[in-house]
Amino acid sequence: MSEYQYYEFQAIDRPLTAREMAELRRFSSRATITPSRFVNSYSYGSFKGDESAWMEKYFDAFLYQANWGTRVLMLRLPAAALPLREARGYCPGGLALARRSGDKVILELRLEDQDGEDWIEEDGGLMASLLPLRAELAAGDRRGLYLAWLACAQAGELDEAAEEPPCPPGLNSLSAPLQALAEFLRLDS
Repeated sequence: MSEYQYYEFQAIDRPLTAREMAELRRFSSRATITPSRFVNSYSYGSFKGDESAWMEKYFDAFLYQANWGTRVLMLRLPAAALPLREARGYCPGGLALARRSGDKVILELRLEDQDGEDWIEEDGGLMASLLPLRAELAAGDRRGLYLAWLACAQAGELDEAAEEPPCPPGLNSLSAPLQALAEFLRLDS
């Protein structure tokens, strides 16, 4: 089986400048780069950038998929909308972690599928289906964070002494972005 990796970054709060797009171009001659987006896939070779550094400097959302089963979603929000302490209550590390970068909080959800062999549809709309989560989180809806915590519990990553974070209302009726997140996290229904 050949290797396939898909990278997609989105700038939401502000467009990339011409200078920033030129900086990003140095990392890939074939990526699609616009004021709001960087997209590239690799069948041979690999990404030469640093996803975490790019999230701190340029972008508000990041999606990575590899055909061997690895999936990563990162969302960057203003710390005023999602305090780090609250985010860390739902994201204990491992599969789900939260960190601060300046006046922003970056959430990172990382899955390593033991079974592997994900089918990846290039620009198949996965980022578009997950991106509204950022707005939901910024508006105070913590159901996405709770789903991340459930994924940690399902993966056996929680310490026995770990306390369950507050269960937000409305988990019995998930929005389309929350349903997409549950599928992305491979949550057992």
